[in-house]
Amino acid sequence: MIRLNNITLSFPDGDTRVTAVDNVSLTAHPGTVTGITGPSGSGKSSLLAVAATLIHPDAGQVLIDDIDATRLNPGEATELRRNKIGIVFQQSNLIPSLTAREQLTVMNELGAQHSRRHRADALARADVLLDAVRLTAHSDKRPHQLSGGQRQRINIARALMNDPSVLLIDEPTSALDQERGASIIDLILRLTDELNTSTLLVTHDLVHLPRMHGVVHLVDGRLVDTVATA
Repeated sequence: MIRLNNITLSFPDGDTRVTAVDNVSLTAHPGTVTGITGPSGSGKSSLLAVAATLIHPDAGQVLIDDIDATRLNPGEATELRRNKIGIVFQQSNLIPSLTAREQLTVMNELGAQHSRRHRADALARADVLLDAVRLTAHSDKRPHQLSGGQRQRINIARALMNDPSVLLIDEPTSALDQERGASIIDLILRLTDELNTSTLLVTHDLVHLPRMHGVVHLVDGRLVDTVATA
């Protein structure tokens, strides 16, 4: 579970500071997808970055499985991300020279201790996730051989390699047409249920919101509406 309590975040702007997130609280429970929506510049991506422990808030708590991430030092926060959090950025940022399978298995090598000992487990996990995102037949293809929707599926599978309890997703359908975007939302909903993750999903695409378990609406960094949809 992830719980954000009274999160406030500001950035310097000349001699003053601009508030990007203003006293926002929300909770995502295991097995649910909570949509975060609002106009451009409303603080959605900033809030997600705080939830991901990539930015430290001015005030408030980020509780991930009852661990207060705001009390962790940078090394501890990195370890928490490695063990508990999956992040899907807006751009897939796949490595051009790696196959779909290698995009996933390389996550085992990034900063983890004794990664060689766990290579077999990483390969097995990658194959399970490729099957889950329906890309087993494309496991040996490189990014330029995949469609935009397929690359986004690899992006999602890669974020799940560490079996996270929290999944944070930023605009997963922004570069896709409506049909491919709908299939990505289908995938996120299905995997969230199957893997029991607590998922926060930032989106401008309002057509998908009724399918989510809850929706929060931000305007000028403030939470103006919370709706339970399922």
